[in-house]
Amino acid sequence: MSARVGRTLIDVTPLRSSPAFRRLWIGQTLSGFGGQMTLVAVMFQVWQTTRSTTWTGAVGLAQAIPLVALGLLAGSLVDRVDRRKFFLLMTAGQALCSLLLALQGFLGNVPVAAVLGLVALQSAFGAGGGPASRTFVPHLLPKHQLAAGLALRRISFQGAMLLGPALSGLLVGGLGVGACYLVDALTFGAALYGAYGLPSLNPGDEPARPGLRGVLDGLAFLGRTPVIRGALLTDLATTVLSMPVSLFPLVNAERFGGDPRTLGLFLTAVAVGGVVASLFSGTFTRFPRPGLVMLGGSAAWGVSLALFGISPDPWAGLAFLVVAGAADTVSVVSRSTVVQLHTPQELLGRVGAAEQIVGQAGPDIGNLRGGLVAAATSGTAALVSGGLFCLAAVAVVGAGTADLRGSAATPPARPASS
Repeated sequence: MSARVGRTLIDVTPLRSSPAFRRLWIGQTLSGFGGQMTLVAVMFQVWQTTRSTTWTGAVGLAQAIPLVALGLLAGSLVDRVDRRKFFLLMTAGQALCSLLLALQGFLGNVPVAAVLGLVALQSAFGAGGGPASRTFVPHLLPKHQLAAGLALRRISFQGAMLLGPALSGLLVGGLGVGACYLVDALTFGAALYGAYGLPSLNPGDEPARPGLRGVLDGLAFLGRTPVIRGALLTDLATTVLSMPVSLFPLVNAERFGGDPRTLGLFLTAVAVGGVVASLFSGTFTRFPRPGLVMLGGSAAWGVSLALFGISPDPWAGLAFLVVAGAADTVSVVSRSTVVQLHTPQELLGRVGAAEQIVGQAGPDIGNLRGGLVAAATSGTAALVSGGLFCLAAVAVVGAGTADLRGSAATPPARPASS
C-alpha cells in the first residue's frame, strides 16, 4: 500500500541520482522566489510613483516585448554556443539589472521610465537565459526521468508564485523596494552557482546556422514535426481562448462585493491547485503517453473555467479554480515532456524559445480577449465561452494530430533537419 501511495507522489529520483540537476534545481528555485519578489516590488513602486493603472500595465509590456522580439534569435544563438556559458552570461546580466534596480530603489525619486527600462533590459537577458535553461534537463537526466525533472521544476515555480509575493509584501513594508531587488540579485547568485558546476553543454554535431537562417531552420522543424506543433498549438489555443485573470476583479465584485481581501484568493486558488498537482505528479509523469495527458489536462482546464463561470456559490467557484490550477500543471509538465522528448539536442534552444514565447504571449492575448468579451457581454459569458472554445480547440488539435495522441515517453531518435 505504501509503495502504491509513493508512486502517486512527486518523483524526487532526479534530485537523488543527479547532483548536477540537484544543484541547478536548488539555484533556480531560489532565483524564482527572487523573481516573484521583484515583480511585486516593481508593481508597487510604479503604482506609488504614478497612481496609474496604465503605468502598472506597462510593467507587463516591458517584460513581454523583449521576450517576444528577441526569443527566436536568442534560441538560435543558444543552438550555436556552449549553453552553460551562455546561460551564465545571461544570468549575470539579470543579476546586474537587479543590483541597478536595488540602487535606484534605495536612492528614490527615479523616473518610472528608467525603472521600466531596467525591467525590459532584464527581460532581454531572460529571453536568452530561458531557452538555454530549457536545454539543461534533457542533458542531465535520462529520458525515463525527464517528466519527473520537469515536474520538480514546475513545483518550484508554483511555490515561488504562492509564497514569493507574500514575502515581498513583508519586505517592502519593512525595508522598502530596494531590499526586494537586492534579495533578487542575491538569489541570482544561487542560480549562477547551480549552473557553474554543469559540464560543457555544446549544441551537438549540427550547430544552428548564423542569423535568420538558423531561426528559419527552427521554424521549419516546428512546421514539419506534428507532435511538437500540436503541443504548442494546444497551449496557445488554451491560453488565448480561456485565460481568466483579467476577469478576476469583475468576478470578485459580483460574488464577494468587491472586497480587496478576497481578490488575491483567485490567484492563490490557481496556485494551490498547481502545487497539489505537482506534489502528486507521480500519478501522471509515469504515464507512458504524455501527449494524451497533456490533452486531458488542457480539456480539464477549459471545463473547470466554464464551471467557474456558471457557479452560483463563490466558494465553489474558488474550488473550480483549484481544479483549473491542477489541470494547468498537468498540461504544462506533459507538454514540456513531449516537446523535449521529440526535439533533437541541436534544436533544443530554438524550440525552447518558441515554447517560451507561446507561454508569454498566449496568456497576455487571452487576458485581453477575456476583458473585451466581458465588456461586450458579461463576465459569465466570457468565462463560459472561453472554457468551451478551449475544449473545442483541444478536441480539434487532438483529433488532427495522431502523433500527439500516440506519443510515447521514449520516442525514436529524430533527425535534426531535413
